[in-house]
Amino acid sequence: MDQQNSATMQSLNTELQQQQQQRDEEEEEEEAISKSSKKGGLLTMPFIIVNESLEKVGSYGLMPNMILYLMKDYNLGFAKGNNILFFWSAAINFMPLLGAFLADSYLGRFLTIGFGSIATFLGMLLLWLTAMVPSTKPPACDQLHPETCRSPTAAQMALLAVALTLMSIGAGGVRPCTLAFGADQIDRRDNPNNKRMLERFFGWYYASASFSVLIALTGIVYIQDHVGWKVGFGVPAGLMLFATVLFFAASSIYVKQKATKSLFSSFAQVVVAAFKNRKFPLPTSPASTKWFYHKDSLFTQPSDKLRFLNKACVVKNPEQDIAGDGTAADPWSLCTVEQVEELKTLIKVIPIWSTGVMMSINISQSSFPLLQAKSMDRHISSTFQIPAGSFGTFVIITIVIWVILYDRAILPLASKIRGKPVHFGVKSRMGAGLICSAMSMALSAIVENIRRRKAIAQGIVDDLDAVVDMSALWLIPQHCLNGLAEALNAIGQTEFYYSEFPKTMSSVASSLFGLGMAVANLLASAIMSTVDNVTSKGGKESWVSKNINKGHFEKYYWLLAILSVINVLYYVVCSWAYGPSVDQRRTAMDDGKISSNEDELSMLDARVKEEEGELHKVKELEA
Repeated sequence: MDQQNSATMQSLNTELQQQQQQRDEEEEEEEAISKSSKKGGLLTMPFIIVNESLEKVGSYGLMPNMILYLMKDYNLGFAKGNNILFFWSAAINFMPLLGAFLADSYLGRFLTIGFGSIATFLGMLLLWLTAMVPSTKPPACDQLHPETCRSPTAAQMALLAVALTLMSIGAGGVRPCTLAFGADQIDRRDNPNNKRMLERFFGWYYASASFSVLIALTGIVYIQDHVGWKVGFGVPAGLMLFATVLFFAASSIYVKQKATKSLFSSFAQVVVAAFKNRKFPLPTSPASTKWFYHKDSLFTQPSDKLRFLNKACVVKNPEQDIAGDGTAADPWSLCTVEQVEELKTLIKVIPIWSTGVMMSINISQSSFPLLQAKSMDRHISSTFQIPAGSFGTFVIITIVIWVILYDRAILPLASKIRGKPVHFGVKSRMGAGLICSAMSMALSAIVENIRRRKAIAQGIVDDLDAVVDMSALWLIPQHCLNGLAEALNAIGQTEFYYSEFPKTMSSVASSLFGLGMAVANLLASAIMSTVDNVTSKGGKESWVSKNINKGHFEKYYWLLAILSVINVLYYVVCSWAYGPSVDQRRTAMDDGKISSNEDELSMLDARVKEEEGELHKVKELEA
């Protein structure tokens, strides 16, 4: 009897301890939410945006003249030096995807940005040391006896490779997370102006990033040209050190979203579970209790699209499939509805994401406008001419001007005319950007055709250094169209991914555009190589010949224009197949075109309700 009473008392004590532990956890959660609600806001924006802006100033400022540094100071040939820069550029564009997965799955955005900033600074510091310490490079070549030039040693090349690798790793940590981390600071769903604040933030963020690139392509490049490598590499390193210190200085006021799960394993689990359950029939009723979801999740049932993945979240036997704490007994055999919808979201956006690659290919054609500008009259006065490499800045200037006009003039004027707030859909802006990109390539072809005809008429076909009697200012419109295309499509893409993906995948969402640029670099190289090989057969002059007057760059531009038009049609199909986006459904609900009951059946609106539910919980706790 005593043993029975003792066991009973022990059981009661255990239960009381569990209840007390649960209360303590709830109090800690309430306290954490209360503290987080007091953090963030516009106060954090300078620390976050300045960090990435200075990272861009440093890395983009190193790119233009790096080939000259490798050829002159490292005694490398053009081909080898260009290959090094190609792989560096590819790494810079691919690394953000890995950084995004690490941020969302393991480290969180704050730590990922912090580590990335440190890595970028260390890379720039090593590169600066290669300019400061003579032993890190081979001896200078004797111009009278070039055959005596010595190649860099393995150790010298390794030091250079480490510097470039660290900067690539740093870009992978900073670039995919800054946008999402900044949005975390101002994303307040209980604010009726929240959607407008986010749209404004996306626009100004992209404008500041573009302005940073503008400074890099002018100020940093000017320092390198007129002061030298020691100062030209030292300034970016100093700026990056300042940015890193500034970012960590505001650590206490940031809203820091924690990484909750590994997206790699989550996606793999869905695929494996769906395959294991492939022979198990799906529930006939959409509201069936067979779906497995977390208690507080608003994703109570999967969407109809990609239905074969829905089998991953079907409960076959509740007693065997679900553990006592409500989790899946075997996560590789049973997944939550939320896991399934996350993978579906990623798969669904891939076609629309692929439509942006063609625009990125057009933007990456920077070497051709450079050759065009060098062969044209660049004087704007008798004593001053625009550097050939500076015409690309008109792309950046157009982006900045568009963001300012769109935010301060176009939307307010349209809203005033219509009598209520006007919001141009994100998918419409993306499509308009692709049209501008196609127009840019067509205009480039027309201008190049005129320039080439003038070169032939003036008898300077064989003179590579000759200047055609034609103003280089004719190149500005095509650069402006490229800038407008990037402003519309790139900003639209970023906003589209951020709104469509759940918050757990925000960093992945913000890195997709950079991934598209990386793929575009590879495809642009493949297209140019194919054109060069095909058009030079039989001893003919290649369309992309080194001699711009003998080549047919206008035909190459027309090829890109035709591909761009096809891409616009492809985008229309992809946009239609995707269906209404979160942005479109919110607008339709605001205009009363669809009812909330209809939208509750939609997975897209479930995402909206999920976010609103989180903040509703916060308000209840604060009350």
